[in-house]
Amino acid sequence: MLQRKEIIRKYHIYLRLEKSLSPHSVEAYMADVDKLFRFLESEKLHYSSITYEDLQQFVAQLHDIGIHPRSQARIISGIKSFYRFLLLENLLTTDPTELLESPKIGVKLPEVLGVNEINTILDTIDLSLPEGQRNRAILETLYSCGLRVSEVITLRYFDVYFEEGFIKVEGKGGKQRLVPISETALREIRNYLYDRNLIKVKKGFEDILFLSRRGTALSRIMIFHIVKIQTAMAGITKNVSPHTFRHSFATHLLEGGANLRAIQEMLGHEKITTTEIYTHLDREFLRREILTHHPRNKQ
Repeated sequence: MLQRKEIIRKYHIYLRLEKSLSPHSVEAYMADVDKLFRFLESEKLHYSSITYEDLQQFVAQLHDIGIHPRSQARIISGIKSFYRFLLLENLLTTDPTELLESPKIGVKLPEVLGVNEINTILDTIDLSLPEGQRNRAILETLYSCGLRVSEVITLRYFDVYFEEGFIKVEGKGGKQRLVPISETALREIRNYLYDRNLIKVKKGFEDILFLSRRGTALSRIMIFHIVKIQTAMAGITKNVSPHTFRHSFATHLLEGGANLRAIQEMLGHEKITTTEIYTHLDREFLRREILTHHPRNKQ
């Protein structure tokens, strides 16, 4: 039986290479396993002989020290992943986590902006500023394509197919996908290119689409800052982040009748269950529509 150090090393390689997880995700999974091993040491248990009852005690300890149910659920998911790895490596023949359940947590629906709210945010951008057109193009791309922040800041000029109306996006795990882009977003990008051509680009950033005034790629924090400033200027009190534009993109597509599988492809979700959170939003939209427009709901 392999020792802890060797198991951890092999699991790290598995997450990074076979699962193609980002460094941040790998770090989170490894932290979950570290919590498990510390529990095993305190109880003088071995990872190969742990039982379902032992794992229940582990979860109970997470609860007792005040870890939030949502965080508990994530840790349990990490432990399940580790034991699936042990099975794949033929280091175990049974999975003690098979019946282990996560704590019940309500579905936290993401904040969504209405089309008018998005237009209001875009209208607050001062195009006379050097970065004004760039910021407008960024926000329009976020909403029109439903991109993650990391996908926007790494978007390259040659990833935009102006004639075909698509952009090539590199998502989580280096997986690429083609996403349709609206004529509105393309127009904003074309307008931004006039300003971009005036920037002295630093070496290594020549093909990055959205540049800082220093000629380098923008950071995630800078995109958050742009969104927060423009949202405040628009007088919108919702808790808006760059991800809100992505949620709004998906929700508006679903409300407009788009197929859930198509939305999954455009968002780059590996599992359809991730995309299905938007069906909760869609049902709430339908409920509001019925309450507002059905004659039996009118006094």
